[in-house]
Amino acid sequence: MSHKRIPKRRAAMAAGGVVALGAAAILLPNANASQDGGSSDDAAAAPRTLKAADASDLAARLAGLLGDSFAGSYYDSGARQLVVNVVPGDNNQVVVQAEKAGAKVREVDNSMGELRGGAQTLKAEAGIPGTAWAIDPRTNKILVTADSTVTGDRWDRLESTVDGLGSGMATVRKSAGTFKTFASGGDAIFGGGARCSLGFNVTAGDGSPAFLTAGHCGVAADQWSDAQGGQPIATVDQAVFPGEGDFALVRYDDPATEAPSEVDLGDQTLPISGAAEAAVGQEVFRMGSTTGLADGQVLGLDATVNYPEGTVTGLIQTDVCAEPGDSGGSLFTRDGLAIGLTSGGSGDCTVGGETFFQPVTTALAAVGATLGGEDGGAGAGDAGGAGAGAGEEGDAGGAGDAGDGGAGAGDKGDKGDTGDAGDAGDGAPVGGEDGSGLTG
Repeated sequence: MSHKRIPKRRAAMAAGGVVALGAAAILLPNANASQDGGSSDDAAAAPRTLKAADASDLAARLAGLLGDSFAGSYYDSGARQLVVNVVPGDNNQVVVQAEKAGAKVREVDNSMGELRGGAQTLKAEAGIPGTAWAIDPRTNKILVTADSTVTGDRWDRLESTVDGLGSGMATVRKSAGTFKTFASGGDAIFGGGARCSLGFNVTAGDGSPAFLTAGHCGVAADQWSDAQGGQPIATVDQAVFPGEGDFALVRYDDPATEAPSEVDLGDQTLPISGAAEAAVGQEVFRMGSTTGLADGQVLGLDATVNYPEGTVTGLIQTDVCAEPGDSGGSLFTRDGLAIGLTSGGSGDCTVGGETFFQPVTTALAAVGATLGGEDGGAGAGDAGGAGAGAGEEGDAGGAGDAGDGGAGAGDKGDKGDTGDAGDAGDGAPVGGEDGSGLTG
């Protein structure tokens, strides 16, 4: 994020400058382009073209309308349509209503209740460090991922648990990397020997300037600087990690700090107008101090990740790459909506991998902040802030739970084994024992 108190932000992007400029060329020319394509003359039951944020809002409303028939949803970015899963039943009227609202409806075998039950079984029987899972509405299954540390008896335990869920309920895939949080030693924002990235500037509940970053950064150090070894400029107010999220609110020590609501792309900035829920299939962009700008899509919502430091629930799963030092960095849309904060994952920006993000809307609600600088901006109550009015897309705009990505283990998970720090970059290790924990 750009803000007046951290001018070194642009210099820190040098290592990822080529990537940042290349992705910015894709992002910025289309930043203000409309993605609406629906026509009021279209047939009432024809699937409508929607922005991803509008699709997320519509999905939340249809989840309530369909009740037990609802089995998740996702955004088809190619067709720009919301696809809603339903389980076969006697009440065809709700399906007709969903189609009239502009969604594409398809019948599937597994209900959300069954899928959520499966996720709870995984939590109880296979909460193994190095594993993650989220409901994938595109396959109507639970997608289980195991990193390279899950071998031998632990792999057998995971595979047995998945098999016990029954045929067609879950799939398991191996990741070549190791699940870890992406803090490191280097530049960007510094605290206690760790390096992270600033997420989004916000306004705290008392009106003072602050920013959001990853919770594992917030528990690693109380004070943060804009230069390695420099004087602190901000102090952690609240931090959650592990448990029900990975986010921290950090207040600027100087109440006169100017903290604009924008993403610094290196040589340009993208204004952030509000916060929104993610939608499976949605195109997203990530900015981080190590690798710069990267893009990809949302793969799952309400994901559970078993890091070496403990279990974290309620995350967004994506195929966007990230590396150590990117922790806390911003995830956003091309039209300037804040989506998430970088938590961790596996792989890097050479070979790829999975990356998980803390939803911004959840973090804002938890810390009582609003998104933006002096004028506040859109806060937790404005989730899905780009939602269309009823007259535009057939669904009322405004806030709402995403409801379209399926849930992982929604309760706070058991704390996993504590891992050790990996190679210390420019700072000191911050805990861990097997090379996959926080690194300094």
